[in-house]
Amino acid sequence: MVWAASWISEVSSSNANRKTFKSSVKPGWYYFGRKMDTADFEWMMWFSTFREHILFALSGHVLFAKICSMLAPQHRSLVYMVYGLLAVWTSMGWTYVTLILSHCILLYSISLVKLRWLCFVTGLATLATFKCEPFVSWQADFVQGDFELRHVLFYGGCGFTIMRCISFALENCERKEGNYNILELLKYNFYLPFFYFGPIMTFDKFYVQANNPNLARKEREMWNISVQGLIHLAAILVVDILFHFMYILTIPSDVKLLKHVSDWAVVGLAYTNLVYDWVKAAVMFGVINTVSRLDHLDPPKPPKCITMLYVFAETHFDRGINDWLCKYVYDYLGGKHNNVLEELVATLCTFGVTILWLGPCQVVLIWAFFNCFGLNFELWTAKFFSMEPFASFEMAMSEAMSRRIRAIFNTFNFWTIVLYNILALNSLDFAKLVAKRLLLRGFPITTIIVMFVTYCLIQVIKERERRQDSNRQCNFSCTQYNLYWRYFLLTSQC
Repeated sequence: MVWAASWISEVSSSNANRKTFKSSVKPGWYYFGRKMDTADFEWMMWFSTFREHILFALSGHVLFAKICSMLAPQHRSLVYMVYGLLAVWTSMGWTYVTLILSHCILLYSISLVKLRWLCFVTGLATLATFKCEPFVSWQADFVQGDFELRHVLFYGGCGFTIMRCISFALENCERKEGNYNILELLKYNFYLPFFYFGPIMTFDKFYVQANNPNLARKEREMWNISVQGLIHLAAILVVDILFHFMYILTIPSDVKLLKHVSDWAVVGLAYTNLVYDWVKAAVMFGVINTVSRLDHLDPPKPPKCITMLYVFAETHFDRGINDWLCKYVYDYLGGKHNNVLEELVATLCTFGVTILWLGPCQVVLIWAFFNCFGLNFELWTAKFFSMEPFASFEMAMSEAMSRRIRAIFNTFNFWTIVLYNILALNSLDFAKLVAKRLLLRGFPITTIIVMFVTYCLIQVIKERERRQDSNRQCNFSCTQYNLYWRYFLLTSQC
């Protein structure tokens, strides 16, 4: 990766004044004469353009939450709602708040019927109104003012509101006695740290944690929160430095330039784009999660690093959405994920909801098709090789040899995941170019070297997972031993 990064850095430095770069490569560090890659609007919005506004809103939330937790901890979820409602009102206007409330009331009314399919159909139909005309334009007129963040906050707030309302409606259907109060839905939806940008926390978890009167912290919990905050700050600085030396987001958009760069630069760009997107998700959700942990919540964990992924079943960049889809669609329809037909139906429905969430377009449809195929192909392959005579062959092998053979297949799977997701993050042209360079033009030298390095990476990941499993089993055995020993002492005393 260091070798590939050197190629990317050289291309960035030699083409900093290129005409096609003018719109996204802006002046950066003046004293060092470096320009900066500003192609990612979302990152620039969070940590450059509007960081003061975001920091001010989150700091106010933390301050009011702390005062409330000291004075009236039993009403803290109500204070979160009031502060969030006022913040949304201030930033987007009362008509936007009215629009959000209308969607909440609609889905709350449907949830009282306690029919899962009706809640789902209504929720998805409501979500679709933000993806197609003329409904989008009509609802967008509810936002007052004309500022740069208007569209981002509009789509973010509305989209996450619908997903949270669906979660509330489905959890209300599962409740055997009575119904949740509409106030609980408003507390859940207007929690400011999650309102505009997520992550999504399913209602059942939020309800239990936000209404927990016990606010005692675990040992070293504040220390861990502080460390996580410092790690996020360090990651922001590293990305800022990276953008001044490697224009990893701008270069892939210039197909003419890509035709003249080396295979290593192209492959390195593909990998670093995915790593950057993971870092962005981890940092942005991490900042919000740090605030929510100060509120005594346990938010969704950061996504799994792209470097650690070699199976489609674990591929995601937003663990909140992933948990939501698994709980209400994928696991609900797929059961234990052993049946081929049930798995096919579950994946088709899951990616159908994902397409609606992201917005139907050519790139999203192609991305969803390939990822859906990859997820099902893994199950088909596992089923096929579990049959005879393959099962007997593997039983006769040593554990190390079995892992080596699996790692060979996982190596190709790793780059398939990379190519499929580049499609969504960059463009179809860039994904096709990477595939040609890696498999055709770069064959055999580039292909063999990249695949061999990836194979070694897969082995390292598998060894790490094996040691983690061993540690879990050891801890479980120690816990059992302690329980048995206590039981022995108690019975001896009796």
